[in-house]
Amino acid sequence: MLFGVSRVWGQTLKNDSYILQMGNLNSIAGKPTGSGFQLQFTSGQTPNNLFTGPNYKVRAGFQYISSIIYFRFSISSTLVDFGVISPTSPVSRTNQLTVSNGSAYGYQVTVSQNHDLRVDASGFDIPATSCDGGTCTPTTSAAWTSALTYGFGYRCDNVSGTDCVSGFSDPTYYKSFISSPSAVAVMSSTNVGRNRKSDITYKVNISGTQPAGLYRNIVNYIAIPSY
Repeated sequence: MLFGVSRVWGQTLKNDSYILQMGNLNSIAGKPTGSGFQLQFTSGQTPNNLFTGPNYKVRAGFQYISSIIYFRFSISSTLVDFGVISPTSPVSRTNQLTVSNGSAYGYQVTVSQNHDLRVDASGFDIPATSCDGGTCTPTTSAAWTSALTYGFGYRCDNVSGTDCVSGFSDPTYYKSFISSPSAVAVMSSTNVGRNRKSDITYKVNISGTQPAGLYRNIVNYIAIPSY
């Protein structure tokens, strides 16, 4: 079988980090505005338009850039204070993660801690919880309801969207934190969306033999869009 090939023209832009190959290069594009008007246009791009079909939608042209959902990540509070903790009296605190994402392949938020809750001067730790049955890990959740189960852990609850990773459908289930440089996913989605919210609940419980002191650590979140 023979295929006829005609001459085509295009541009190739490249450096050590990228190569862009395209059939044309926009000669004019912009978004001028004035007191009584706003105009979006693209000139020099052959197929600039809105193309739709049963299973797709393509926005081609500079004028559609303004509809892109920019990637944003925020944490409602960067300080979680448990106050004074009494033995066998679990304490919980919550902050909220919010993600807006417009990338084609979704996003992921990972979580880790720099180390267990620790008194810096003495090195005393509150260890990661292993939950009531000793089975919860950074990747496996389990029930944590007993006041005699000690440690530090967390759970994720969907507020807007369904982006919490699996394992938290039961409200009594928790996971332990993994320590850096390792990290595990806590939120993810393959869909675009604005203001997808999840509540992260931190829980700590200590025994009567836990030494007194100011315990602290750093919980690290890294939000990564996928392209």
